[in-house]
This record gives sequence, structure tokens and C-alpha cells, in this order.
Amino acid sequence: MRIAKMRVPGGALGHFDMGWTDASAGRYYLADQSNKSLDVFDTHENTFVKRIPGFVGFSGDDNTSGPDGVVSISRHEVWVGDGDSSVKVVDIPTGAVVDSISTGGKARADGLAYDPQDGLVVTANDADSPAFLTFISVPNHAVKGRILVADATDGIKQTVYDDTTRLFYTAIPSTTSRPGGEIRVFDADLVLAGTKELYGCNPHGLTLGPAHQLLVGCNASTHVVIVDDTTLNVLADISQAGGAEEVWYNPGDNQYYVAENDQQGLAVIDAGTMTFVGVAQSGLNAHSVAVDERLNHVFVPIAAPDLACPRGCIAVFATVTGDRAAIFRTP
Repeated sequence: MRIAKMRVPGGALGHFDMGWTDASAGRYYLADQSNKSLDVFDTHENTFVKRIPGFVGFSGDDNTSGPDGVVSISRHEVWVGDGDSSVKVVDIPTGAVVDSISTGGKARADGLAYDPQDGLVVTANDADSPAFLTFISVPNHAVKGRILVADATDGIKQTVYDDTTRLFYTAIPSTTSRPGGEIRVFDADLVLAGTKELYGCNPHGLTLGPAHQLLVGCNASTHVVIVDDTTLNVLADISQAGGAEEVWYNPGDNQYYVAENDQQGLAVIDAGTMTFVGVAQSGLNAHSVAVDERLNHVFVPIAAPDLACPRGCIAVFATVTGDRAAIFRTP
């Protein structure tokens, strides 16, 4: 159920991209393109904390707008993709961009993933032609290498890192030979370790769950898929949720959350049974989702001029134990 909404000061929240939570710090971060900033919120008080400027903002074209992807390296350091093909390093306590790392492209640096074992951040240069992945060293802020995805016909979406397999998993929405998309697997030496074709999916969102589950948010259809990330075998195909952009696993309640942008819904999947739970109404352009695993609160930004948030806001959802039927409308 929706329990609160966090107001975003400044210009109306018409354009934004990804969100990220750091439960240990009690913070939610939003890539706010309307205000050319990384916005910081307190997840315990559901309040705005500060705005960190230094990003290109909405350019009129999503492919060159920013900020975009967000990932926290520590309680004090967050890395953010931007519309000028850079990844910016943000110091949270001072509220300053302390470095800007060029990825060598002409368009945005989009989704990010962090590998703490090898000290790498990966970003998708999804709007360049050809699209490519950039691997950046966290200790020295230098580009380690790039992987071209020349056969991608609809860019590159989310990458995630599994610290047990020590591999990166990347969603490729569509390729010349696999129009339904695929998952590509790489190691820290930028070597291709495997692929998995997906039919009728066009994968955008990826998130790691328990027991090597990898939930895939299918953007172009009304289903999501759960894959075993050690074998790449499909474990479940769930037809009640889809049209997904960002997805998130919450170990706090052992559930997946799926931002259904097209349907303006927040779908919930039980990771234990790999079955659909329900879907709550979200709002306009609600393509981003992040969860505070300690509070079991779910954060979904909603664009202006949504009826519930005329200037845009961050909708906050929470589950009510034992009363799932009262929380969601089921299709």
C-alpha cells in the first residue's frame, strides 16, 4: 500500500531516470533530470535532504539527458551516469561532484553496476552506435576497457554483478539474430562467459534474488522471467507482470518489485515460490523502483502532472504482513 509521498522541491519532476537506495545510510537517491541533479532523501523520515548539482539535465532527447544510472560505492560515495557520456563521482557529505570520468561516447552513460571484489563499475553506453559497455576502475577512476555490442538493435539495459559467480549479467533488449533479446555474461577481464536467448521479452531490468535467481523484467510484453544465473536455465515465466523498466529484489521480505511503466503499476513477485503476488497502482512514467531492505519500503518516482502528484513526487509503498489481498489490485 502507498504510505507516503516525498515531495521534490524546485522545478516540477517531469523527467527522471533511475533511483537507488542505501539502507545502511537510510538514503534514497534519484537521478533528477528536471533539476539537473542527484536528489537525496531520508528513507526513515520520507523527507528531502539535499540536491547535488552538476549534471546535464533534460536536453529534449533522452539519449543525451542525465543524470541516468545510480549506484552507491559506500555510504559517502555514489557514482552516477550522465547524458554527456560521463560517469560522475559524487561525495555525499559535501554534496559535490568530485570527478567526471569520460566513457568515450557521444550519448548518455546509462545503467550502472558495481563489482566490489574487482573494484569495477560498469555502465551501458546504450544510445551510442554501436552500443558498448564501459568498465571503470573504482580506485583510480580510469577506464579499464570497453565491450562493443555491435549487433544490438535497441541499445543495452541493466547490468548486475553476482559476487558468488564473479560475473556480470547484461540485458540486451534485441539483437539482429535474437529479436526477443538476450542476457550476456562477462567476467572482470571483459571476456564473454555465456549468453541466454529470451523469447518475446526484450529485457530491460535485471536484479539478483536468492539462490542464484536472476529476475528479468521484460519491457515489450506482459511477463517477467526468472533465470538461474549459474546455468542460465529458465526457472519461472510469470505472465501477470510486464512492461518493465527497472526491477529490484528486497531480501527484507523476499520479494521482487517490478516497475511497470506502461501500465503505471508496481508488480510484486514472491521470490520463494516464484509466483505473482499482485500489483499496486503507481503513476505517470513510473519506470524506476528501489527498496530499503531494512524498512521494507519501496520508492517509486512519479512524473508531473500525475493526479496524485501534480508536480511529481516519490511514492512510498510498504507491505502489510498477512494482508496482501488488501494491498494490491489484481488484474
